[in-house]
Amino acid sequence: MLVLFETPAGFALFKVLDEGKLSKVDDLWKDFSSADTARQVVKLKAFSKFENTSEALAAATLLIDSKPTKGLRKFLRAHCDGETLAVADSKLGNVIKDKLQIECVHNHAVMELMRGVRSQLSELITGLGAQDLAPMSLGLSHSLSRYKLKFSPDKVDTMIIQAIGLLDDLDKELNTYAMRVREWYGWHFPELAKIVQDNILYAKAVKLMGYRTNAAKLDFSEILSEEVEIELKEAAVVSMGTEISDLDLINIKDLCDQVLSLSEYRAQLFDYLKSRMNTIAPNLTALVGELVGARLIAHGGSLINLAKQPGSTVQILGAEKALFRALKTKHATPKYGLIFHASLIGQAAPKIKGKMSRSLAAKTALAIRYDALGDSQDNSMGMENRLKLEARLRNLEGRELGRSAGSTKGKPKIEVYNKDQKKGAGAMITPAKSYNPAADSVLGRLEAEAEEAQMDDGKKDKKKKKKEKVVTDEEADEDVGKKEKKKKKKKDASEEDGEVQNGEEKKKKKRKHAESDEAEAETPSKKKEKKKKKKTEV
Repeated sequence: MLVLFETPAGFALFKVLDEGKLSKVDDLWKDFSSADTARQVVKLKAFSKFENTSEALAAATLLIDSKPTKGLRKFLRAHCDGETLAVADSKLGNVIKDKLQIECVHNHAVMELMRGVRSQLSELITGLGAQDLAPMSLGLSHSLSRYKLKFSPDKVDTMIIQAIGLLDDLDKELNTYAMRVREWYGWHFPELAKIVQDNILYAKAVKLMGYRTNAAKLDFSEILSEEVEIELKEAAVVSMGTEISDLDLINIKDLCDQVLSLSEYRAQLFDYLKSRMNTIAPNLTALVGELVGARLIAHGGSLINLAKQPGSTVQILGAEKALFRALKTKHATPKYGLIFHASLIGQAAPKIKGKMSRSLAAKTALAIRYDALGDSQDNSMGMENRLKLEARLRNLEGRELGRSAGSTKGKPKIEVYNKDQKKGAGAMITPAKSYNPAADSVLGRLEAEAEEAQMDDGKKDKKKKKKEKVVTDEEADEDVGKKEKKKKKKKDASEEDGEVQNGEEKKKKKRKHAESDEAEAETPSKKKEKKKKKKTEV
């Protein structure tokens, strides 16, 4: 049995002297406790040395993917005739077995044997000391880590993430400094803030002018236009600002210098970001622009991570707060995130922005995957998709115009069928109608007009008669209805009177009965009173 062992210096083949010891795996480590005992178990048969670091790196990268190099295949063909080969990687053993027809073994005993060989490697391989093996392994590990980290330094998107972050910070700082200059110098010349709106031009004007009294003597043609310059000089004469000292003006000018230097550095950083975006993600840049593309990459973490996201995620990337708030409150979810600042969505009407953002997000996801995983470095795919999106935008805008200008439901008008209309290429060409000379006669036209007027009068009279008949019928129906209502009311009143009379008779009868009962109750009491009176008289 032979053992294939990979080292930073090359490939080594060891011959197993006593295969019976492989059956006792638990005691195998004792045989490699020293160099002498290790030489009794295995012996170096052959060694294939790497010529340089690049060859070692190529071999290591292929072995990571379980693929043998050309040099390894030649080495095994020369020394493994009819032998069983022990390997540390089962996938590599399968490849060797398929391509070289060499029987390969990989099990727990082989792994323990590999551990023993590794512990005594410098002793088993003559001429390879520990002081040589350590720098070789270190150099190979560094090369391998650089290779695995990134294949090309031009495709490093970390620079884009840092650049867009710094650009946003510069915008904030620049805005803060510019507003401080306006507020500080506004005590001396408050009218200048309304005259000069741009922050950079404001700082340049303050640095050139100094005190407002110098405005009339200076030439601002390199900074401002003629109209603005005239307005500035007129306002400087009648300004209501306070006076400031020389020390105050020096500090204000220093702050203006800071604003101008920051603006210059921002322009330089923006140019750098544009060049990096056109190198790393040209198709993404063609679709959404440099700033939006860089913000998408920074938000996703890297170009590869962004390529794993679907178009629906790219569409709302940057609007996570609004999305989760809408899901929590059961409201409408957002239609766009960072992609809203793209020029294609900015051109669209408010009603179409949602549709355009969905279409743009789908094409953007394709462009990101093409940039991250494709081989070409041009932006042809991005430009082609941009033209398609612009055509879709025009189509959507045309639909909206058709709905507003046409009928209320937006349906197309149905053309009248013409039997003389041709078919095919000349379908819109119709034959000219023949001239009718009878249309020129005035008498015929007057008679026709008179007949039409009579017909109209007759139609009007018929309509009036119909209306009068309808009105009379309605009045008759109303009179019949009124009579029936009166009869019903009389019947109801008579029934009510009968009920009232019956009630009164019943009440009278009850009263008579009550009076008779009272009279009967009173008679015995009266008799008793008469008897008492008689007794008292006696």
